[in-house]
Amino acid sequence: MNTYQQIQPNDLVAMLSSDSALLVDVRNDDEVARGIIEGAIHIPLALLPLQTEALNKAENIVFYCHSGVRSAHAAAFAISKGYKNVYNLTGGVLGWARAGYPFVPKK
Repeated sequence: MNTYQQIQPNDLVAMLSSDSALLVDVRNDDEVARGIIEGAIHIPLALLPLQTEALNKAENIVFYCHSGVRSAHAAAFAISKGYKNVYNLTGGVLGWARAGYPFVPKK
């Protein structure tokens, strides 16, 4: 059985700088208004089943949320739909901020 993998903030930085990765923020609009990880696209978790075409099955896909719980659900959903190379950012934006990485305004 295929499953998603956990990824640490430092590993995500390395992946984003060297690989082709799709970064997906599954938080709600009000949370995203406070900032987003640079390069991420925003698909609220509730809308993910309606927007799976926005995901590219050939890429690494990394989901994140506030603490890592909702993004774990998103990652499990993507795996159930046949996506490969799916990751969940451990600790979500809380872990990202704790590791000292910045946020940018949503475009």
